[in-house]
Amino acid sequence: VQLVESGGGLVQAGGSLRLSCAASGTSRSFFTMGWYRQAPEKQRELVAIINGGGTTNYADSVKDRFTISRLNADNTVYLQLNSLKPEDTGVYYCKAEFVTFRGLTDYWGQGTQVTVSS
Repeated sequence: VQLVESGGGLVQAGGSLRLSCAASGTSRSFFTMGWYRQAPEKQRELVAIINGGGTTNYADSVKDRFTISRLNADNTVYLQLNSLKPEDTGVYYCKAEFVTFRGLTDYWGQGTQVTVSS
């Protein structure tokens, strides 16, 4: 399974971005797909996650500003980032969980940089 992310960039505070993550190399539907971010010198943290049934969960810091969604039944998810703040700056990573012969297996994307200027 390969994950390809896109959509990062530089934006001013208050602006918006949309990230996308497409999973390929499997005919299965994902168990969960989510976005994590890592700021410099900080641990990677969960931002938003969606499961195969469409249930979503968000970090408190992004609730009401970010929205995770999926494209129909495809293994593609989006993260809409609105009202961005400088503290949202970091590398955003997509992670997907698929059921494999090993059980639940995690796959990570390469990351996309989001920089919010004040």
